[in-house]
Amino acid sequence: MAQPLVKKDDDRDDEADYSPFLGIEKGAVLQEARVFNDPQLDPRRCSQVITKLLYLLNQGESFTKVEATEVFFAVTKLFQSRDIGLRRMVYVMIKELSPSADEVIIVTSSLMKDMTSKTDMYRANAIRVLCRITDGTLLTQIERYLKQAIVDKNPVVASAALVSGIHLLQTNPEIVKRWSNEVQEAVQSRAALVQFHALALLHQIRQNDRLAVNKLVTSLTRGSVRSPLAQCLLIRYTSQVIRESANNTQTGDRPFYDFLEGCLRHKAEMVIFEAARAITELNGVTSRELTPAITVLQLFLSSSKPVLRFAAVRTLNKVAMTHPMAVTNCNIDMESLISDQNRSIATLAITTLLKTGNESSVDRLMKQITNFMSDIADEFKIVVVEAIRSLCLKFPLKHRSLMNFLSNILREEGGFEYKKAIVDSIVILIRDIPEAKESGLLHLCEFIEDCEFTYLSTQILHFLGIEGPKTSDPSKYIRYIYNRVHLENATVRAGAVSTLAKFGAMVDSLKPRIFVLLRRCVFDNDDEVRDRATLYLNTLGGDGAVVETGEDVKEFLFGSLDIPLVNLENSLKNYEASEEPFDINSVPREVKTQPLAEKKAPGKKPTGLGAPPPGPPSTVDAYEKLLSSIPEFANFGKLFKSSAPVELTEAETEYAVNVVKHIFDGHVVFQYNCTNTIPEQLLENVIVVVDASEAEEFAEVASKPLRSLPYDSPGQTFVAFEKPEGVPAVGKFSNMLRFIVKEVDPSTGDAEDDGVEDEYQLEDLEVVAADYMLKVGVSNFRNAWESMGADGERVDEYGLGPRDSLAEAVNAVINLLGMQPCEGTEVVPNNSRSHTCLLSGVYIGNVKVLVRLQFGLDGPKDVAMKLAVRSEDEAVSDAIHEIVASG
Repeated sequence: MAQPLVKKDDDRDDEADYSPFLGIEKGAVLQEARVFNDPQLDPRRCSQVITKLLYLLNQGESFTKVEATEVFFAVTKLFQSRDIGLRRMVYVMIKELSPSADEVIIVTSSLMKDMTSKTDMYRANAIRVLCRITDGTLLTQIERYLKQAIVDKNPVVASAALVSGIHLLQTNPEIVKRWSNEVQEAVQSRAALVQFHALALLHQIRQNDRLAVNKLVTSLTRGSVRSPLAQCLLIRYTSQVIRESANNTQTGDRPFYDFLEGCLRHKAEMVIFEAARAITELNGVTSRELTPAITVLQLFLSSSKPVLRFAAVRTLNKVAMTHPMAVTNCNIDMESLISDQNRSIATLAITTLLKTGNESSVDRLMKQITNFMSDIADEFKIVVVEAIRSLCLKFPLKHRSLMNFLSNILREEGGFEYKKAIVDSIVILIRDIPEAKESGLLHLCEFIEDCEFTYLSTQILHFLGIEGPKTSDPSKYIRYIYNRVHLENATVRAGAVSTLAKFGAMVDSLKPRIFVLLRRCVFDNDDEVRDRATLYLNTLGGDGAVVETGEDVKEFLFGSLDIPLVNLENSLKNYEASEEPFDINSVPREVKTQPLAEKKAPGKKPTGLGAPPPGPPSTVDAYEKLLSSIPEFANFGKLFKSSAPVELTEAETEYAVNVVKHIFDGHVVFQYNCTNTIPEQLLENVIVVVDASEAEEFAEVASKPLRSLPYDSPGQTFVAFEKPEGVPAVGKFSNMLRFIVKEVDPSTGDAEDDGVEDEYQLEDLEVVAADYMLKVGVSNFRNAWESMGADGERVDEYGLGPRDSLAEAVNAVINLLGMQPCEGTEVVPNNSRSHTCLLSGVYIGNVKVLVRLQFGLDGPKDVAMKLAVRSEDEAVSDAIHEIVASG
């Protein structure tokens, strides 16, 4: 039953939560639906009942098959009513019920009659309903009417047909594509909405043909589009063509740019903004091209319409990330928006100012932000905090005032995500600005005294254990840390114990004091705290000195974990309890990437996933088990690395082959994953014949053919090569697939006894220097770089020659070395003339390597690079330079 009406002055917590349908029951509404069967229909009451039914459906209420059928048949009786309002409700109800194929026949005749009615409202709605519930068979019967509707003089009918075509394109594309002429005619319609829908449908019909889309955009940019909505759509399609164009990196020859610039002078505000936004998002956009768009957005900043102010400042905020100097002319206008009543606009204005401001304006902005922060929600505060962090990194000399600001807001009220954003920002500033370390750590120590979030407390304690011992006076942090042992919950107490132990292990003068404090923790009432304290006491000697045999334990407890946590988690899950303890050295160190074979589109033939049935190996240890089970390869030693599958055949060929390169210290094994995609053939004695004439340092030592390769059942064949031990030998290998092919009877599945020898040419395969490098990341590159020491450092400069862009040069070097980019430094900002990229990895022989690359443009296109390498072995540092010099 419906909820009884309440008086206006009744106490209700939230007026917005009130609904006239709140509390209605499905059974009661189904009883009311009997009104549809009355001889004298009451249109108003029938409309109310349909409204209740629609409410139940949209609230997730499910009708049984019987209930849905009864309601559907009852609703169909309402076609006899001539009430226009009730008829519209009937259309909506039929769409929502989505009748089955048998039931559709009941209403088809009525809907087709309405589709040819003289009443435009009937025609438009009948088209929408028919296209929603019909199948391909019925669609061919009404196709003629739909084509006529597309070019109908009434814009409501035409739009209904066009929107229906957009939906039908997903299920019956071949039929809809036949309407191209009618849709092309509708694009010239004077009705704004018709032109908009027609353009959307025409683009979707041609979207898989890049040349056709290009022709469509070329013809329409000459001025035939009058609808502002359609013009916005055309701007988006034009931007897409520009992005896909081969000239998208050439600033002087950008196609369609004149059209986008011309749209900045359109009379409709939505078109002006869409064009300005499109120009700012162009790849490699120059300052000259940006100027007209920035000018338009600057005018919008002073608009009386909040939506225009928001759109303009939001776009300028994005532009400021890549072209801050281009936005500086708008700073005065944006400063006036700091006091805007719309807090979203004010937040975007202040963050944009923080990105574009100069060093002299920092103090003034900080004063404005202090009053501003109390008026906005946490989600906006987080945006401001991130902007302040970027500003501090931009102007390190201002770190004191910015760090004090972050410390002050850290002690104010706020949610977890907000406080976490502040803590993360302080941590980043401490790591990147050495002068900020002392004050930043003290701010964090003061915060954990009142921190209500366990996660943040433990993270801060962990960070203190890393950075605190490196400060000039580590002893001043001990009091803050030890207080956590007495005043916090067990999780934080355990974290404090670990941090104390790190101070004791890394600061000789503090070892005796730390030992006394840890000994007190042994009597804690929590098992975790007691166990940690006991473990660290055993690691540290009774007099505070590290025990003689404890260097490995010390490194394990206090050293940096250079193993990806995801790999460690997977290995622990797969570990089976036995007498042998878990070996952390068995955890793969390589950062996993999705194999090529797993990226194929759904529905295509399998291309050989590189594993024996029933499933593909997904980790290095699974590959190692596979190879060690083959006698020919069992004595090759420990597997160092397995590559992602490399395709040796084109897609959709009769035989699909890819190869995985397995790297050992003195051997390389090629695992060829083969799939037979011809149902009428059975392949036997499958082997890949490898020509290593262009790989002089490799000598073939073993091969393992595949006995049988049935249709659509992946199998593997192997070829092994010996190479100089510990040497990163490279070379090119030619591959020929040889086999005996036997015809298969499709009806019985039996193969003929006699077969024919055949061969199939595969693509060449290369072993490159990157195959001898594992992608292993580090959590803190700066600390890892400093701890590696300068003894094994090698530095040199290289000219990389002409490059399309700085980003292309960075990617080329990363791919050449095969190392893991750190801290997001693989991303190069647009229009940058210099960039620093940080890489880490493990070289064959399990040698850790760190690389610092500094790129710069030497002239218009030439790129120069400074390469600094640090490793545990000087010979490896030299080898990295040799790879770059010869690459």
